[in-house]
Amino acid sequence: MNPEHQKSILTIALYAAFADGAKDDREREEIRRIAESLGGEPGAPDLARLYQDVLLKRISLEAAVAPLEHGERQLAYEMAVCVCDADGRQSEAEQRFLGELKALLNLDEAQATAFDREADAIVDLGEAAAPATTAIATTAVTVSAPSPSVAAQLTVSEAELDKSILNYALMNGALELLPQSWASMAIIPLQIKMVYGIGRAHGVELDQGHIKEFIAAAGVGLTSQYLEQFGRKLLRGLLGKMAGKTFGKVGGAATGMAFSFATTYALGQLAKRYYAGGRVMNTQVLRDSFQNLLGPAKQMQTQYLPQIQQQATTLDMTKVMSMVRGR
Repeated sequence: MNPEHQKSILTIALYAAFADGAKDDREREEIRRIAESLGGEPGAPDLARLYQDVLLKRISLEAAVAPLEHGERQLAYEMAVCVCDADGRQSEAEQRFLGELKALLNLDEAQATAFDREADAIVDLGEAAAPATTAIATTAVTVSAPSPSVAAQLTVSEAELDKSILNYALMNGALELLPQSWASMAIIPLQIKMVYGIGRAHGVELDQGHIKEFIAAAGVGLTSQYLEQFGRKLLRGLLGKMAGKTFGKVGGAATGMAFSFATTYALGQLAKRYYAGGRVMNTQVLRDSFQNLLGPAKQMQTQYLPQIQQQATTLDMTKVMSMVRGR
């Protein structure tokens, strides 16, 4: 895929990221940072400028679609759907955007509908990972203004909790090696499930709202995280559908794999500290602690590379769904 076509697909992804108009300043800043980061990839387009062009509507969706060929158009649509789904169910604005995009791309209806079903299934997994009900909201403290409480008692051993966190990190690192466009989308539901399990191990029943707030307070935006994962795959030519491969090259995938492994591992360790300590960290402490955990977690990726590669060879959609459901 040439740089012009990469630019078109990333433009569409940025349009999808802003489709609902509800991104707060923190998430916008994270998307801007990712655009600049991805722009540093060899041969990548000027994504910092592209971010501004999309935000200020200096480039139209029609212009972004025009250069794309048939296979690339399907990929662009899949990426847009995944970006819109990253933080939960699609809003009405996102649904309108995807409808407009589908018409502009002139996609095969059956193929697009089949992917919509796959994406919906993964969103369902995210909702199944932790209860969506607000009935337990009294136990979900606001991370930006926590109330002091007594440190929680573990219902499992610390070693078991660490093993669980590592297993989630290995799984999410392996997902980065898969060529399917939905693979990275499964990372967020697995992170939600991980945090839910950690809270529960400390005697705290969490709902989705609390977990997503906790992840965001740590500085891990849901939409921006998916955009970074997919963007790296696109720029490094790791998407099997476009490269005619069935498995991503490990060498080229190293950055994305390390990012997903490390983010998941650091997030798990942060959640363990937060719930063990009685949930008294404020937002700044959460963010600083996460950054301090992220560096060592990135270094661990090399140590666990053989396990990540092994998991990637056996992963399929059914296995990922079963893991999120806890079966």
